[in-house]
Amino acid sequence: MAAVDKENINDKDIQVILGTLLRAGVIISMSIVLVGGIIFLVHNNGVITDYKVFKPELAKFSSIAAIFKGILTFQGDAIVQFGILMLIFTPIARIIFAIFSFLIERDYLYVLIGFIILAIITISLNGGLAH
Repeated sequence: MAAVDKENINDKDIQVILGTLLRAGVIISMSIVLVGGIIFLVHNNGVITDYKVFKPELAKFSSIAAIFKGILTFQGDAIVQFGILMLIFTPIARIIFAIFSFLIERDYLYVLIGFIILAIITISLNGGLAH
């Protein structure tokens, strides 16, 4: 009976940790986007953007390496892009944590399902079928 109570406490603790992980990830990414937006507005004070013509050369932060280079030079739009990346990677961190928690519980079916989900997300982010 004590083992069953201990197992339920562990499951509840894992759920609390997962919820805290998701909440912290969203708050941190939101803060990064806010700081990046403020920096962007300060650096581009008074610039009027023309949305009638699409200029693809302005999309200079389309790779992760370019985003990190922009962060090192304190470019606001790179910091905003990094915050969005953090928001994307928050549920991925949750999946990785869930895989480890299922390994601890020795629930190998859910470990396999977690790895399949992680593989699908990784493939779609790296090459993707939509490109």
